[in-house]
Amino acid sequence: MSKSALVFGASGVSGWAFVNELLHDYPRPGIWKRINALTNRPLSQTSTLWPADSRLKLVAGIDLLNGSQEVLASSMSEIEGIDEVTHVYYLAYKASLDLEKEYKDAEAMFRRSIIAIDRVSSALEFIVLQTGSKTYGCHLLSQRSSINMPLPLSESHERLPSPHAEQLFYHAQLDFLSSYAKGKTWNWCETRPDIIVGFVPNRSFYSLATSLGIFLALWKEVDGEGARCPFPGSEGGWEALWNQGSSDMLARQAIHLSLTLPRERKGEAFNVADEKAPGSWKMKWPDICSHFELQGAPPPKEGTAIEVRRYIEDHMDAWKGMERKYGLKSGIVDSIFWSRRFEFACLSLFDFDRQFDMRRIYGSGFEEERTTKETWGSVFDRMKRANIIPS
Repeated sequence: MSKSALVFGASGVSGWAFVNELLHDYPRPGIWKRINALTNRPLSQTSTLWPADSRLKLVAGIDLLNGSQEVLASSMSEIEGIDEVTHVYYLAYKASLDLEKEYKDAEAMFRRSIIAIDRVSSALEFIVLQTGSKTYGCHLLSQRSSINMPLPLSESHERLPSPHAEQLFYHAQLDFLSSYAKGKTWNWCETRPDIIVGFVPNRSFYSLATSLGIFLALWKEVDGEGARCPFPGSEGGWEALWNQGSSDMLARQAIHLSLTLPRERKGEAFNVADEKAPGSWKMKWPDICSHFELQGAPPPKEGTAIEVRRYIEDHMDAWKGMERKYGLKSGIVDSIFWSRRFEFACLSLFDFDRQFDMRRIYGSGFEEERTTKETWGSVFDRMKRANIIPS
């Protein structure tokens, strides 16, 4: 065992899966001797569903944003074995309703973190930065007409034009990393997922699978097994083509790249997702609903649309009864850590085709693909194990 990993943002939708895959010895046993999992808030190992493993070091409370660069490096130097870290997976993110502050915080956190780990570990070999489909302008929604989005979305596409480019913190992160990495012996790459389907053991602003798992479990409780469950989004969202990415698969693809990408491809970007071919909610929803013994149906007629968060709030009494009836974990459904806009965007506002060109990642030697049932079923099974939804 010669490799040691450091995962920034280990408690998030992506970070959880990276730690899980490393602890399960992906891609094969005999590689990973230590996995350092950095989280903002303390996280108990027993609540994570990660396997008990002496290689795992949970680290919380290191402030990536405030204080001097020297203080940050000093704090990180106190982590056991940090000087042996070879692989860094950066998945940390600080959400904010103030977009200007979000931009500044994201750039500063990433820059400070990379400088710090570069200083404290002389063994560094590879850094992965996960960005996303905002790179192509998918987040611009009604403003998309102002940009060129040729399909399929390819890593070779030019950057967004001004003023959109200056508003996307990915660019600031990538510009820094590209410049800072010059002359360094370590390698790096960027991965770009669309909507991420993954498990989190706690509360998260950006776990669509958690929201839908709770929504569907509640629908089954209220309407009964075998009930018809319409898609809680728009007709355009129902039809649009896109590439879903399970957090498990995104982790595997990133780890694969970090262990195999040759130095001459330093700084290359890769679209990442579950499979080569795109799909739509129309294709996925019946399989997702079947995990709850429900019949997935198209969205209702115009004017009667169902919204995930509104449905949950309207049936909160029923959910509280489910918590008592099934012994479910409390404080998840009625937490403040939800983003109504994020759920609505994923299901309704993303009503346009945005499929990825997947040739680059599948031309890198990575071969695995996953079905909708495998992706969503694994998340729902973990939610059951964590007592978030009934088993």
